[in-house]
Amino acid sequence: MRKWLQLFVITIISILVLGACSDDTSGNDDTEETAKDGSESYVIGVTQLLEHPSLDNAYKGFQDAIEEAGLDVEYDYQNAQNDQNNVKSIADNFVADDVDLIFANSTPSALGALNATSDIPILFTSVTDAVDAGLVSSLEGHDSNISGVLDLHPDAITKTVEFIDNYFEDAKVGLIYNAGEANSVTQIKAVEEAMEGTSLTSSERTVANSSEVQQAASTLAGDVDVMYIVTDNTVVSALDSVVEVSNSQGIPLIVGEPDSLEKGGFATYGIDYYTIGKRTGEMAVEVLTGETEIEKLDVEYPPEIQLFINKEAAEAQNVNWDKAWDEEAEFIGAE
Repeated sequence: MRKWLQLFVITIISILVLGACSDDTSGNDDTEETAKDGSESYVIGVTQLLEHPSLDNAYKGFQDAIEEAGLDVEYDYQNAQNDQNNVKSIADNFVADDVDLIFANSTPSALGALNATSDIPILFTSVTDAVDAGLVSSLEGHDSNISGVLDLHPDAITKTVEFIDNYFEDAKVGLIYNAGEANSVTQIKAVEEAMEGTSLTSSERTVANSSEVQQAASTLAGDVDVMYIVTDNTVVSALDSVVEVSNSQGIPLIVGEPDSLEKGGFATYGIDYYTIGKRTGEMAVEVLTGETEIEKLDVEYPPEIQLFINKEAAEAQNVNWDKAWDEEAEFIGAE
């Protein structure tokens, strides 16, 4: 009888212990769900085409906006190394991981994300023409899961061409770009249209990858008076080779954004990529916190443009200095 009583007591104690363990496990599950339900923490997938200063600055601005808002965010940063196959796999992985939002830093990155999901909110920047690229049907009232901030002010190319025409009259302008980048094709068309009615003509070279940029610049050097490099990801990633040719041949190098001045470009009417990245981050805060739905966010243009000049590059490229630039331009030095 005593053995049966002992067995009964042991059984009751075991049941109580197992019940307590079960309660503890359930409590842990609830905690995990709270951490994952988006109310306190978020995961943002960051897809970037390649590394260069403009894109990196845009990403920094994006992060700073999130931090200033006080959000708890984990970033899954992925760099495609300028490979379209990587762009697709990165986007597919973000969808499989069910991230809360995708930050697409370049046109190919945004297209890859949009092709991968119609549900996860996507915010882009470093995109020149979202409509021509097929990201949105219109900048306003697009009614889709994607929006963002463009990297080209509507007047940037026009003012740049006017600058070249005013200070380098009758110049033949050398253009190098990757015809596979929608951003670049749009910009080159805009340059050609802006040149109509001016004293300028153009000569073009296309490249498929960064290793071809130096050869393209070298073949243009004997044929042009000015180089103009738009915000082409492939060419900008190899801008050092264009700077080398421009300096050795005394050819003024006009670029598409201020970060390229630090690499040795002479002048640009440009924008600040940190600023457009930060505005995109502010939009992300609105979406993540539920303040605004992604479908209601219009695509935005960057803030006002400014003439930027690198004086050291001007000297290296034999530019005749105009005193008007002392008042008009903001000066950026080389790295």
